[in-house]
Amino acid sequence: MSRTAPDISRLTTESVDESLADLDTRSVAELAATMNRRDHDVPRAVEAALPQISAAIEAVVERMERGGRLVYVGAGTPGRLGVLDASECVPTFNTPPELVTGLIAGGAQALTTAVEGAEDSEELGRDDVLALGLRPEDTVVGIASSGRTPYVVSAVRTARAAGALTVGLSCNPGAELSQLVEHAIEVVVGPELITGSTRLKSGTAQKLVLNMISTITMIRLGKTYGNLMVDVRASNEKLVARATGIVQRITGVDAETASAVLHETDLQVKDAVVRLRLGVSTEEARARLQAAGGRLRVALGEA
Repeated sequence: MSRTAPDISRLTTESVDESLADLDTRSVAELAATMNRRDHDVPRAVEAALPQISAAIEAVVERMERGGRLVYVGAGTPGRLGVLDASECVPTFNTPPELVTGLIAGGAQALTTAVEGAEDSEELGRDDVLALGLRPEDTVVGIASSGRTPYVVSAVRTARAAGALTVGLSCNPGAELSQLVEHAIEVVVGPELITGSTRLKSGTAQKLVLNMISTITMIRLGKTYGNLMVDVRASNEKLVARATGIVQRITGVDAETASAVLHETDLQVKDAVVRLRLGVSTEEARARLQAAGGRLRVALGEA
């Protein structure tokens, strides 16, 4: 059975910038300059939404401090951005893979290949979220440039019915998604360079907001010491070198000592720092960190 196509002509993300009617006649240099100028709209739009972004992050942190998970849900570009942001939390903040996760309409295949009809399936959105076994401590962030994607709307509606906190991230004012969530974030970036191509300014805006949500949440959860990523997962040579440098910077020891203690603590930066700063054993360092809820500053007696 065929479905009537929805009327999306009134969406800001579908509006036409008439000043770009000659876009295809411009030189490469002119096109690059035009794109760059248009991209300047993005940080201004994010800045306008900072009160809503901050309120949402506060709510996410409160739930994650009680053991909750953070789940991104999207289709197409927004879905890929959510999966990307979630996957980066593991090496950057040493989080378990299930703590921050991303759902994309159509599953893993949709990360590289369009899955026809997946974003229009309310059933898929509902089932994918239900499969997570959501709890009240969890947060689901629905991401949709239009703010009306059926997969995302259904997923968010299902998550809220399950008692999870819900956040909606869209790029249109008065979005349908905004009416369904506790925390609505609307980053209105205006017409796209290519009409309707929301992988451009809208996608950039979404990435900036997701960066804020995950990064600020992890900072508030004690995953950094100042601006140092003390929970980094040192899984390759570059990250081992970075971890060694962090230990040196915080403790003031030489590279050889930092590396030796870091390896003795199974490449755990926080353990190595507490050992060196307080002169305790690895076991005592870990006990202090556990008592401090993993917050290095607290374990060192600085807060």
